[in-house]
Amino acid sequence: MNPHLSQLHPYPFEKLATLKHGIVPPADKSHIALSIGEPKHATPHFIQEALLRHLHGLTQYPTTKGLPELRQAIADWTCRRFNITACSVDAETQVLPVNGTREALFSLAQAVVDPAERPVVIMPNPFYQIYEGAALLAGAEPYYLNTTEENGYLPDFDSVPEAIWRRCQLIFICSPGNPTGTVLSQADHLKLLALAEKHDFVIASDECYTELYDDEANPPQGLLQSAWHSGNTAFKRCVIFQSLSKRSNAPGLRSGFVAGDAEILKQYFKYRTYHGCPMPVPTQHASIAAWNDEEHVKHNRQLYRDKFTAFIDILKDVCEISRPPASFYIWLKTPIDDDLQRWRNDYRDVGGRATQGAVAEGSKLPGATADAEFARQLFARQNITVLPGSFLSRDSGGINPGANHVRIALVAPLEECVEAAQRIKEFLTK
Repeated sequence: MNPHLSQLHPYPFEKLATLKHGIVPPADKSHIALSIGEPKHATPHFIQEALLRHLHGLTQYPTTKGLPELRQAIADWTCRRFNITACSVDAETQVLPVNGTREALFSLAQAVVDPAERPVVIMPNPFYQIYEGAALLAGAEPYYLNTTEENGYLPDFDSVPEAIWRRCQLIFICSPGNPTGTVLSQADHLKLLALAEKHDFVIASDECYTELYDDEANPPQGLLQSAWHSGNTAFKRCVIFQSLSKRSNAPGLRSGFVAGDAEILKQYFKYRTYHGCPMPVPTQHASIAAWNDEEHVKHNRQLYRDKFTAFIDILKDVCEISRPPASFYIWLKTPIDDDLQRWRNDYRDVGGRATQGAVAEGSKLPGATADAEFARQLFARQNITVLPGSFLSRDSGGINPGANHVRIALVAPLEECVEAAQRIKEFLTK
């Protein structure tokens, strides 16, 4: 077996299942899942119809490069969205369709990293766990770049030692951030582009949340946008990852793309021809329809704005809560350990319910952080599932930057999000 497999951590949702094991939540409260970033809004009918109209394409083997019409739709959308001069993204050499960003983020590292050179892969911390797994299985050493409240939940590139930059072959950035919703500026991109030119590494920019933003007049900056307007019109050392999962509420379509540096994509295309993961032809036609329409995306953004407004209005008087500039996550600070110990003691003899007794007597997990106990108690008392922030990050620099936070995904319908906020308010005020 690949020896690097032993380095992989359990996935956050495996840890969450263990955390909740044995708890029977209140039967009189329906479960509300706010832990997984899976969009629940309806997939637009025109995307579904395009898929159905082209089911005859199942008789064909799809090509790794995808249909020219899809690549052109992607290139045109990229130019429109990121204010790049029309036709300046080459659909033939600078675009590849992929089956969602997850597999592409992972496989790019396998194609880019040279394990013989003691490579480092830099990633934000907290992070999407695919970054870490991709680095480890490529034979690289992960370097965790803490994003904390003190630095505005943004990566501080100036804090990375010169010796790490010299060994860096790939850096993952995520903007808007998962789980924080923060957005990198053009200045942040330009600083990173200068470092990439100096040290010759690839920037992999995960931009799957760029189309979910709060201010309609201020969409998040993209890496190719920053590169283009700085004069890097060939997008050297830049690769972006986009997806229809969040933008178009089509997570099951498994459709996205990578775009950027033609030389990198040439080698990545070669890798993918062996990797064997072309996008089915019906999916490609549905994707063309999605990338060519913006009205459904504007409507989608408004649905999330309504949920953020309602959720925050209910909770703003009982906890520190802020509206992120983008994404569908709230990165909520949790009470400290002393408060949680008090809650356990308060509930020790309340109600006589088996779930309350189990939590009160018990059962804090060995080494559990305050955010994990918060999530566990919230499930036990209110039947709401959120994700502990410490499950999304690693100890680095003497801290776990995800500790004392939980990630709340506002993906449920508005009515459920309102109900969840009311229950969380009750939970916090008791």
